[in-house]
Amino acid sequence: MSGPAARKDHLDRLAITLLLACCAFWGFQQILIKSTVDEVPPLWQASLRFVGATALLWLWCRWRGVSLFQRDGTLLAGLLAGLLFAGEFACIYIGLQYTTASRLTVFLYTSPFVVALLLPRFVPGERLRTVQWVGLGMAFASVALAFGEGFARSTPTQLMGDAIALAAGILWGLTTLVIRTTALAQASAEKTLFYQVAVTAVAAPLLSLALGETWRLDYSALAWGSIGLQTVVGAFASYLVWMWLLRHYPATRMSSFVFLTPVFALLFGVGLLGEPLTLALLLALGGVAAGIVLVNRR
Repeated sequence: MSGPAARKDHLDRLAITLLLACCAFWGFQQILIKSTVDEVPPLWQASLRFVGATALLWLWCRWRGVSLFQRDGTLLAGLLAGLLFAGEFACIYIGLQYTTASRLTVFLYTSPFVVALLLPRFVPGERLRTVQWVGLGMAFASVALAFGEGFARSTPTQLMGDAIALAAGILWGLTTLVIRTTALAQASAEKTLFYQVAVTAVAAPLLSLALGETWRLDYSALAWGSIGLQTVVGAFASYLVWMWLLRHYPATRMSSFVFLTPVFALLFGVGLLGEPLTLALLLALGGVAAGIVLVNRR
């Protein structure tokens, strides 16, 4: 993930390709987590994932000669980003115990609004015009439409889960804000990611113990395959690409693409789980695509 540090004011073909690949896997990751969570307790699953990702990233940096522990003024910002990142994932896994994955997904992807509202106050070049705000709203509304059936009946328990999911979305947005407005903006993608996965690798097991989860390792091959993909592709490769993109491209434009993730999750549900292909899903896909085009107009 080395390369020139010069920032660009728009998303080029490389950035769009990488963003599509990341969002597609993050959508598939919902299927992986859903297939594993009944066998592996949620926060213990997160612990295995991020401990593995931390080890992989450390080996990658040793191989690439990337310094992780050199003093460069990023320690405090890095620890803050790591705590926000760990809090986001704790909210995701805890929230799934109270609400459905579809409802949680909608509230999680409020993060682009946090970025769009706060980041321009620190980085004027990230300010969105009116038409781009319209695009952002269109993309979110389309995602809400796709998951609309899940909101027909709300229980107090589900509302609590929704609130936890909203907290996760806010924490994700704040993590992006810290990365773009502190010394981390000049740090390598590897070091920025290392702060996040390493802090989470410490915090997730502590939370797992606090919640009384049972720790085991004798899981099925399917469960280990799921955890392996979540670790290698999800928490290591895709997040490393995302950190590199944040360093080189406008975060507000990038954030609009994350609305594709829940739509991809629905599409994978149709293709892999035999879920029905509905008109709402097709309209959502078109709406998200149109919103992304509006947000990224020069």
